[in-house]
Formats: sequence, C-alpha cells, structure tokens
Amino acid sequence: MRGVIGIRKETKDPTERRAPLSPEQVKHLQQQGIQVIVEPSENRIFTEEEYRQSGATISDDLSRCNIIFGVKEVPIRDLIANKTFCFFSHTIKGQPYNMPMLQAILDLNITLLDYELVKDEHGKRIIYFSNFAGYAGMIDTLWALGRRLEWEGIHTPFSAIQQAYRYESLEAAKKAIRDVGKAIAKEGLPDSLTPLVFAFTGRGHVSVAAQEIFALLPHETIDPEAIPDLVKSGKADSTKVYKAIFLKEHLYKPRNPGEAFSREKLAAHPEAFESRFPEFLPYITVLVNGIYWEPRYPRMVTREDLHRLFAGETQPRLRVIGDITCDIEGSIEVTVKPTTYKNPVYVYDVTRQDIVDGWEGRGPVILAVDKLPTELPREATEWFGQSLLPFVPELAMIDFTQPLEHLQQSLPAPFRHAVIAHQGRLTPEFEYLYEELSKNAGNK
Repeated sequence: MRGVIGIRKETKDPTERRAPLSPEQVKHLQQQGIQVIVEPSENRIFTEEEYRQSGATISDDLSRCNIIFGVKEVPIRDLIANKTFCFFSHTIKGQPYNMPMLQAILDLNITLLDYELVKDEHGKRIIYFSNFAGYAGMIDTLWALGRRLEWEGIHTPFSAIQQAYRYESLEAAKKAIRDVGKAIAKEGLPDSLTPLVFAFTGRGHVSVAAQEIFALLPHETIDPEAIPDLVKSGKADSTKVYKAIFLKEHLYKPRNPGEAFSREKLAAHPEAFESRFPEFLPYITVLVNGIYWEPRYPRMVTREDLHRLFAGETQPRLRVIGDITCDIEGSIEVTVKPTTYKNPVYVYDVTRQDIVDGWEGRGPVILAVDKLPTELPREATEWFGQSLLPFVPELAMIDFTQPLEHLQQSLPAPFRHAVIAHQGRLTPEFEYLYEELSKNAGNK
C-alpha cells in the first residue's frame, strides 16, 4: 500500500541493535502523512514504546508496506514475496554466503534496493554507517591491544579502555581515550613497545573516523617509508604513539622489479602487482585496516607473511590487526570469520596454523566484528536515519510493480542505480551475479 513503510526486526544476528530510522525520524514522517509500521524487537536500542509515541504502528505484519527498510541482510525465512526491501545486502561482489538469499529474492519476486549503491552525482555514497564502524572499530582495537599486552605481562594505560558498546555514548568513549592519552604523555610506554606504531589503510569514512579516535592520543604522524629507521634508531619518544597512513603505493608494488608503481595500471591490471606490505610488518604494532578490497587485488597480509614474521623465538612487534573492513579471507587472509561484540577477537596462532578465540597465543590478535556500528547503536541510527529520511516520503509513494525503466525514472536520483533485483530478475547492471548464483547452485 503506497504511503506505508515498514521497519523490520533485525533477525540475522541477535546482537544487532540498530534501526534504519529513529523514533524522532518516524515522528517526522508521520507528520508528513507517511504511515510507519514497526516490527517489534526485543534487541533494538529504541523501545517499541518510543516508536509508538512517535505515531508508529507496532505489528508483526509488514505485508501492507509499500517498502520495508532494514539494516542487515534478511534471512530467507523472513523474506516476504512480492514486496520491496531496502537493506545492506552484501551481494554485489558475489559474496558466496549471500547468494542463497539473493536467489530467494529472485524466486519470491522481490524488488531489492541496496543502501551501498545510493550515491550522489559524483559517485559518492550518501547513506552509510561506515564512520561509526571506524569509531567503534578503533575503540575496540585499542581495547584489544590492552588485553593482549596484559596477557603478555605488559601493563599500559591501554588496559583501561573498554569495548565501545560498554560506553554510554561516543563522547564517553572519547573521554576515556583522552584520559589514556594523558597517562601515556605523563608516564610513557615501556621501552619494549617504543615506538608503538599504528598503520592505517584506506582513505574513506572508516579510516578517517578511526583516525579521529586515534588522534585523541598524543601522537606523531610519519611517512610509512620512515618507519624502519624510526624503529631501528632507538630514539623514538615513549610519551606518544606513531601513525602512518598507507596509500596504494605503500601497499602494492609491480611484480616486475624494474617497473615503477602506477595507480592506473594497478586499477587496470592488479594481477601484475603483489603486496608490498610485508616489508613494513616487522615494524608495526597495530594494523587498522579500512581499505576497500576486491578479490582481483593481491592480499595485503597472508598466512605465509605471518608465519615468516613469527618464525623466530622473540615476540614480533605486531600485536593486533583491527580489520574493520572484515572481508572474510580478503585483504587480511587470516580474517577467517566475522565476530560479534560478545566474542570480538581471536588469535591466528601460527604454531597451530588455526584460530583461537580470545587474545592468547603466538600470533596477532584479529578484531573482525562485522557489525561494529551496533556497538554505538543510538547515535549510529540517528546519523544513518538523517541521511535516509529525505528520500523516504518519495520511496513510500512509488509504484514498485511498474516496469524497471519506468521505476528507475520514478526513483529519487541517488537510488536509480541501487536496484539490484526487480520482479524476479536481476537488473541489467547486476546480471553478472547470475554467474555467481549458478556457482552457488552447483555447489549444493
């Protein structure tokens, strides 16, 4: 029914506490004549009563909705035939774990819109949680560093940092990290950890937000090329930490030793390149990974790289990999499973060549929480909803059953290339996914 939207209960994982719209934003829609039906949820950060007071209807039945908004992927059992859904589907790379869901969407004649594909005229995403992934990911990475060092018997101010979800707000977390920074500036870090070097990858919202949290500590920014000399010099300052931002020229190098690096060639022929990052691994304490990665690119860190790094008897400098991007077996090969804030880290144990939950073992601690913004759910929802809100009234009134060429003209401009599936078929931009669907069917 046009003019009616739904907010679904997040059922992929019980730890998910976000929503696409806050009660205050729902109230704004109601005032514009848009009816909102909210599916009840015991885990959502906002209560059913808060939504009810905003004017929403609380109901398990979303069948009347013209479009249903969610956050994460929808389990197959919760899909509703012939409806329109909008959520982060994580399908456009042909992710194998979501191909069954995509096939069910086609089988059920569902129209699928994906927030990841909503972009402005310059091709930049405009509806995202990624900055909150960066905030929470950096807080949790600092927490993991403190836990790991404590296990090694090294007490540092990082031990005082909690996981992001334990703070009542982002500002409370920032205050705690500022306090840690003051302790580092006053007391210094142990000689064995100095210089404590953080390597950041990526230039998008994730990496920028992570660096915003890092900047609360006393720090110095250095060029990646200067890291080895800094470590070897013995002249680093123990009352601050160090940051290096790794760009593509620091991450990749041509396989041909005599060839100069070229961003253009990397984009066109990534197979002609290999990872350069292992050159820096011996000198880095914490890797904060925020890059966008596709399988056609070389991996940044492989199992073999870590085996070489931990081959000796002494403890390498590397303690933690905060893999905020959390691509499974992606740029960080040992990110082999996603985690939740209830069990957020594991060690890739190079001796066992396997992972062990927690922060104990010979190998780096891997933080691989794939729903980091849900650790700051209230603020993340309000931020996300503020970006989505301007488009909702128009989306609520669209006839999603019309032919695709008419539908795309009816959609708000940023959404016109966000339709992955329509009436049981992939749209032309995403027909390449039929091959991935076929592979999945063949693997059954």
